[in-house]
Amino acid sequence: MILSDTRERTRFLKFAAVGAFGAVVDFGIMNLLTNLAHLDLVPAGTISFTCAVISNFIWNRYWTYPESRTRPLLHQLGMFSLVNAAGVAIRIPILHFVEPPLLHLFERMFSLPYANAEFFAKNLTLAAAVGIVMLWNFFVNRYWTYNDIDDNE
Repeated sequence: MILSDTRERTRFLKFAAVGAFGAVVDFGIMNLLTNLAHLDLVPAGTISFTCAVISNFIWNRYWTYPESRTRPLLHQLGMFSLVNAAGVAIRIPILHFVEPPLLHLFERMFSLPYANAEFFAKNLTLAAAVGIVMLWNFFVNRYWTYNDIDDNE
């Protein structure tokens, strides 16, 4: 198994740490855009995701996979971006279809005021999307974007 190898486990933990930081970027920007700029969740979540992707690429290239820099920066960024574009294709339907029932759940079943229910629904929806897309990103990036790493290093 991939995570039974110490090097791969360390890479996964670094990738997860980078992802956690990216999630802070993602959640922070999404909340700013939905609460201050009053954008709907899908455009706000798409913008916040893009910002997180840029942050994650930089951290992964220079910290998680420093030995993968045999590829030119723009080539690797293009590969990373394609993986993350597929991640957006996974993410947007989750944001679109999961938020309304969660909003209803928080508002009706838990008797929360609309503003509180909306806050919880948006953040729980985003958390679900982040978790699912993070698994996609790790495995596809590890075996495609960063496949130039020698497993014996």
